[in-house]
Amino acid sequence: MAAGSTHPPVTGVSVEEYLATSYKPACDYLDGVLRQKPLPTWKHGRLQGWLMQLINSGFTEFAAASEVAVRIREGRYLVPDVIAQRVDRIQSPYPTEPVHLCIEILSPDDRISELFAKCEEYHAWGVKTVWMVDPDNERAWEYRSGERPREIPADGSLTAEGIAIPLAEVFSVVHAR
Repeated sequence: MAAGSTHPPVTGVSVEEYLATSYKPACDYLDGVLRQKPLPTWKHGRLQGWLMQLINSGFTEFAAASEVAVRIREGRYLVPDVIAQRVDRIQSPYPTEPVHLCIEILSPDDRISELFAKCEEYHAWGVKTVWMVDPDNERAWEYRSGERPREIPADGSLTAEGIAIPLAEVFSVVHAR
């Protein structure tokens, strides 16, 4: 299970069972082992929905969705908080080819080192850009394949090819009622 979780990993789960079951909170599937993602907080949930809305309404060549399992390889499925796919390349029911962008939103129980490792898996799969966003501390990073994670300054923007969102706009939802 995720860092800070009181639940041990569940082992011996078949990929068929994983794909046929809805887990709350979501679970990554790691070669027969379920790793539960931390329970989302209010800020996490608000930010997740807001990022999807910003991408879906502001960038017509992309479609964003939350909690979609992606198949990194046979027997390994990860669940990013948000993914963005090009509308002309939508993969359903879940992506098996690299998506345009993965977004991970930190929860209080997350360890940033574990999220960076998860980002590395997305990069190895072929995702060029991953965003990591911390709603509690209002910090964000872009992690591009082959580069080190780069923290975005407060007056900067999160970017991925064809997408740019000012950080002030990203975090505006944290302060909204």
